[in-house]
This record gives sequence, C-alpha cells and structure tokens, in this order.
Amino acid sequence: YLLILTIHTEASSAHQPMVWNWLNTLQDTVPETVPVKKSIEPDPDDTTQLDSIPKVDTLHISKDSIDAPVKYNADDSGVLIIPTKEFFLYGKAKMDYKDMNLDAATIKYDQQSQIIKAYGGVDTANNPLNKPHFNQGETKTISDSIAFNTKTGKALIQNTFLQEGEIFVNAQQLKRVNADEAFAKKARFTTCNLDTPHFAFRTGKMKIVNNKLGVSGPAFPEFEGVPMPVGIPFGLYPLSRGRHSGFMAPAFITSEDFGVGLEGLGYYKVINDNVDITTKANIYSYGGWLVNFNSKYIKRYRYTGNLNLTFQNTKALNRSGSSKEEFNQSQSYMINWSHSMDNRARPGTSFGASVNFGSTKFNQSLLNNPYANYNNQLSSSINYSKDWRGKYNLSLNANHNQNSNSGLVNVNLPTANFNVVTFYPFQKKESVGTPKWYEKLGLGYSGNLQNQFSFYDSTFNFRRMLDTVQWGAQHNIPITLSLPSLGPITIAPSISYEERWYGQSNKKSWDSVNKRVDTTITKGFYTARQMGFGIGANTRIFGTYLFKKSKGVQAIRHEIRPNISLNYKPDMAKRDYYTTIVDTTGRTQRFSRFDGGIMGSFSEGKFGGIGFGVDNLLEMKMKDKKDTANKESKKVRLIDGFGFSSSYNLMADSFALGNFNLYARSTLFEKVNITASANLDPYDVDSKGYRINKLLFEPGKGKFGRITSANLAISTSFKSKSKDEKEGKESKSKDMPLDPFMTPDEQQRQLQFARANPAEFTDFNVPWSLSFSYSLNYTQTLKSDYSGYQSQIYSSMNFNGDFTLTPKWKMGGTGYFDFNVMQLQQLSMFITREMHCWQLSINVTPIGLYRSFNITINPKSGILRDLRINRSRTFSNY
Repeated sequence: YLLILTIHTEASSAHQPMVWNWLNTLQDTVPETVPVKKSIEPDPDDTTQLDSIPKVDTLHISKDSIDAPVKYNADDSGVLIIPTKEFFLYGKAKMDYKDMNLDAATIKYDQQSQIIKAYGGVDTANNPLNKPHFNQGETKTISDSIAFNTKTGKALIQNTFLQEGEIFVNAQQLKRVNADEAFAKKARFTTCNLDTPHFAFRTGKMKIVNNKLGVSGPAFPEFEGVPMPVGIPFGLYPLSRGRHSGFMAPAFITSEDFGVGLEGLGYYKVINDNVDITTKANIYSYGGWLVNFNSKYIKRYRYTGNLNLTFQNTKALNRSGSSKEEFNQSQSYMINWSHSMDNRARPGTSFGASVNFGSTKFNQSLLNNPYANYNNQLSSSINYSKDWRGKYNLSLNANHNQNSNSGLVNVNLPTANFNVVTFYPFQKKESVGTPKWYEKLGLGYSGNLQNQFSFYDSTFNFRRMLDTVQWGAQHNIPITLSLPSLGPITIAPSISYEERWYGQSNKKSWDSVNKRVDTTITKGFYTARQMGFGIGANTRIFGTYLFKKSKGVQAIRHEIRPNISLNYKPDMAKRDYYTTIVDTTGRTQRFSRFDGGIMGSFSEGKFGGIGFGVDNLLEMKMKDKKDTANKESKKVRLIDGFGFSSSYNLMADSFALGNFNLYARSTLFEKVNITASANLDPYDVDSKGYRINKLLFEPGKGKFGRITSANLAISTSFKSKSKDEKEGKESKSKDMPLDPFMTPDEQQRQLQFARANPAEFTDFNVPWSLSFSYSLNYTQTLKSDYSGYQSQIYSSMNFNGDFTLTPKWKMGGTGYFDFNVMQLQQLSMFITREMHCWQLSINVTPIGLYRSFNITINPKSGILRDLRINRSRTFSNY
C-alpha cells in the first residue's frame, strides 16, 4: 500500500519536528521496565560491587539517516512518502543542512540515496520563478536545477550562474566534487555583473578552486554576444583574496627615445604576514633596462616601513647632436627607505626615517613621469626622540639634501637637540595663597649640536669630503618672568644667554694679483657668545562699526594687537668682525670670521632700542541666509591677519631703523587663499646697490623704502555639486585608495601614479572641478664678485581641472606655466569614457620633457586589469 502524508506548513523552523512528533504519538505496546527498588541500588563507596562489563548503547541508527539536523520551510506544503522515504517541499521552499543553504520553488529529499534535489518554477506567463539558490561556504550559485549528495558533498548543477571573487561564471553544467573544487562545462566567464555581459570569454572546460585559482582551456572572447576570431590557448585566473604571491603582467609601450619595451614585468612574493617583496623590471629594445626591488614590512602596534631599490641602465636615442654616438647611455640608481614607529610601541620614544638617495640624473631618465622629471631636489631624514615625562627631551637627527642639477650633496650627521622645559626654582612645592612674584621666575635650556659635510656625487673623493666637514654647537639659557597684568596690558621681562661653538673660522682677503676675494679656512675650536635683556608689553584693542537697518551686513569688527618691547644687546661679537677690500675700486666690507659657518654668526654692534609691531584682524558679522527665521548670524573673516614689525636701535650711529617685515593673509569667500609677505628696507642705496645712511622716505613720490624680498601666493579650487548631493544622497568621492599602513613614501608613489594617470581615477559623480595656484617671488642677492646686488623675480602657475561632457565622457588636464620665460612648461590632458565594466582612457602630454600620448582600453576589474589594449608613444625634447 502507499501512504501519503500531506502537511500544510507555515514557513517556520519552529515547525520542523512536527512530522516526527506526530509519529511519536502512536501507542507503545511494550510496557516500561519495572523500576528498581532503592534497597538494591549499589553503594557508590563499595568498590567490590563495580561491574566489569561496560555498558553498551543498544540504540541503532539507520545507515541511510543523515548525520546532522535539517531545518526546512515552505510556503505551500510538505509531502512525506514513507515507502520510498522521500520528502517534498513546495512553494518558496528553504532547507538548511550544516553550512549549506538551499532556496528553490521545489525541494526533494531522498533518504535512501541521500540526495537533495531542487527545481525552479514558472509563473502564469511561463517565466522562470524562484530558481534554486545554493550557498555553501564561498560558493553561491543560481541555477535551473541542483542535485546535492549530503553524504559525499558532491553536486551536479544545470545552467548555473555563480560568482567567485571578481569572476562571474555561467556554465551549462557544473560538477562540484567537494566544498572547494568544481568543474564547469561549456562555460562563459566575465567580470561584468549584468545578466547579458558586455564582454565574456567562452571555454569548453574550466576548473575553479575556491579563493585560489581558476583554470580554463582554450578561451575565446566575445563582445555583446558577438564572438571574436581570436583566442587564448589557456587561462590562469587568481582568485585569492588578500595578499598572495604571483606574477605581474607587463605593459607594452613604444618610445622614440627608448624603443619598444615591456614595463612592469615582475613577481610579488609574500614572505609572511609581516613582510613581502615585489620585483619589477622594464626592458627596452634599444638596450635600456630598469630593475626595481620593493619590500614592505609591518608589525602591528610596533612599526611599519618600506624599502625600495631601483637600478636603471638608460640607453636613449641621441637626437641632440651633442656627440657622435648614436645613443646616450648612463647608469643610475635610487634608494628609498621609510620607517615609522608606532607610538604605542614605546611611549615617550619615537623613531622615523625617510631616506631618498640616488644618482642626480635618475629622475630625468624616467619615462612617462613628468613630475619626477622636473624634481631637482632629493632629501632624507632619520629622527629619534626621547621624552622624560615632559621635563627633558632629546632628539637625534640625520638629514641629507641633494641637488640634481649641480650634483651637490649636503649631509647633516648627526644633529642633536636637548631641551629642558622651563622650570621655576623658587616655586614652592605646596602653593598656599597668592604666589610671590619671584616664584614665577622661570629658567630653561636648549642645546643644539650639528655636523655637516658636502661632496659632489660625480667626483666623490674622501679626502675632499673631509675638508668640507663642519661642526658647531649652540646653547641657549632663557630666563623669563611672568608679571601680573596691568589691566588690559600684559608685561613680560626676559633675559637670554646664547653661546656658540665653531669647528673652523674663515678669513677673507683681497688678492690684488688675480683681483678676487680669497677665503682661508682654519680648523680649530672657537667660541662666540651673546646676551640680551628685554621687557615687552602687548594688548588687544577692539573697534566695532554697526550697520543700522541692514538686511545683510550687521557689523564689522577690527581687532588691533600692538606689541612693543625694550631690548638691550651688548656688542660681544665685535672681536669676530674685520674689514676687507672686495673690488678694484677699494670698496671695503665687514665680514665675520664665522660667516658661512654651520651655526651662523652673531650680528655686530650694540643694540639698545625698541622693537614694535602691530597685528590686525578684520571680521564681519552678517545674517545667515540659510536661516529663514533670520535669528542666527555668522562671522566671516575678511582678513585673517595683516601687520608689520620692526625695531629702532637707540645706540646706533647709523642705520638705526631696522627693516620692516610686512605680511597679510586672507581667505576670500572661503575659496581663495592669499598669503603675502615682504621685507622693506627704509634706507637708500648707491648706484651699485650698497646701502647708504639715508632714509628713503618720499611720500609725494610714493617711496617708503626699498623692498628687498617679497612673495605672493594665491590658490583656489572650485567644483560643482556632485550628482549625489543634488539628489540628497551622501557624496562619495573617487580618490586614490591609500592603505593606512602604507609608509609616507609609498603613499606618495601611489599619488604620483594617480597624477600621471588621471583618467584611471576620474570621478563622474562631480560634473566639473577647477583649481589653480600662483606664486610670485622677488629677491635681491649680492653678486658673487661683490660688485653690487641683483634682483631676481620668479613667478609660476599650476592649474588643473576637468569637466563632464556627457554622463559617460569626461576630459581634463593639468599644467605648469613659467612667467619668467612666458612659456607653458608642462601640459597633460586626459579624456575618459565610462563603459560600465570597461574603461577607455586617453592621456596626452603635448608639452613637457617627455611628450607622449597613451590610449588604453581595459576592464575595470583588478583580476583582468592587465588584459588591456594599449597604444603609447613618447617623444623627447632632448
């Protein structure tokens, strides 16, 4: 006979045991065992009564039973067929078994074969409905039908869609052999997440290892469903998540100067969780090459660092005609090391390093990197500091700077600073009442030791380097006293003592034969010292102008912060100065024997005078337009600060009035940043530019002194509201992704890559953006032959911007303009096309050291990023 049990369920895991509970309600015809009397229970303390025969569980489990609970659910019904041991779920059926989750229109479980089968359904229009969704571990599939063996873990899936990492696979048949491996037949794989992908690869066979690798046989690409008459013999697709070792595919380039080449061919190796190594190489057909080794190391809560070594053999076509050789060849290297110690590793102690050292011609030899081509300065620093509970602190530094044009290398090794924080020797340990005035007397100390040497990297000689060694030390002992305020005026007296030690002295003398100034350097130990006494006062003055019946501006407030000080400095440096003839006319000039020294020289002459200055702040108070109730106001700074400072020496017989330092800074409309400063000399000069003791003050002619140096910097940026902001959504900017554990140098290299390839980091969410910066510098410097002063003016402008042509097209550019030569020195432009899972980028550099253009079409997915169509050309200005 056939017994069919139909149970109508309400899709809840709480109802899962209902079938088995119903079976358990049948009457048991076997009576229970008569309970044992308490008198014959064994005594637990009697060891002679222990049974030597172990107890055996007599409950037998069927061989075809499952080894774990099954949770199920169905909207329609569940059907149990007892003779065939089959169980059916109908209507949005769900089943959970161990780590397996299965959703489908219909689910069937066969207890004899231990196979679970799932099928989809159709709606009234015969469209697919509730296709089986199978999830286990990292495997997630959507299929027409699924057959899963609970005992072996194998599965056979028909017409399935699954995602493995960034790859989407559609296979007519997928055979799953275990939880980690599957074989696909007649598969199509892509990184496009659309049901009908823009592109895909078709292959007859494919193997997928979860989170490790995908392997395919011969594969043929297709675009918009149209197959291409080209293919690849096999494919290896890394699916590992996180860091994993592997080869790095190169990019093909062509250059008129370097020839045809491959760039970026390399291998990435993970040593352990804390260390990895990346090796890359560039190879060019003219014989040039570049090898790069990069290692990143990190220990959480301890330190992080990066070591980068680059060696290159540059062989470029000689198109300048400077030599008869067909190629210009040179060897260069670059060493970059950065290290950062976590503050939590050793509180009170810090260590950091940023080392950039290499050949002077290295940056100029790099291809397609205009930012490095124009970088003529290299600098390094290694720092160690120790703090003793805020009372004392020590810092040790090593610095290096290098000029790529001259080849001059300056090294400071070491530089030591030791400071004693101001302490109050007369202050009581337990203060009672108002402190006495002398208890506010503070003492401090700061010491600085420096050692420096220089050399030219192209003509390095150890003995010559020793001749350039300079060392020096400086000691400062400040004495301060805080007095009570006299109403709105604050008074602060001070005493300072400073001493400097030198390792050499200089003597300039006139060579009448060669008609030049010679310098004689004498090594030894020399000292110089200086003292200063002063008392200063400062206050703040406010003035407000109110606007009546104004709908916008309510008031303007002007804050004036004047300061004045009386200072005295004895002439303790007089013995270090001398007079020397500097030209054939017999003109003389005063020099210090410590001029050009590492610690600098003290100024000559007594100073007993007045120091004064005024700082200003201008603010405006206006109604907030965003406040519809007109109750709130907002403050706007018109000028963040502007003022001057100078001094007057009452004891000087000439040039008593000091130079005026002028400055101003402001942020207009919260967009335009302006900073300006100037040094104004109040005295006139002769025909050769030397100062004379005559004030240059002619208001009628607009003359209030001479500007000896000045600078002006203006910068601003504008951008439209993003599409998300207009729609009331949270805006998400597309910036260069930076790992928070990256070293600063590694972050800078990634940012340089983003600048060199702006089309790959285009934010279509912002319709347009524009930014520029302008700088102007003016200086007066003494000529090398001491014949007078010369003026130098340098101004330049940097700009960049982009705008959206259509929702899918965007273009922009960046440039650098030199106003001294009135020429555009660098211009790079880009245009990019958003293509959903693909992107088209065009980068053009028509003006620059290396003129180039590059057209690239490649998938966005990182796994197929190197599968690109690339066309590039480079032209040199040499």
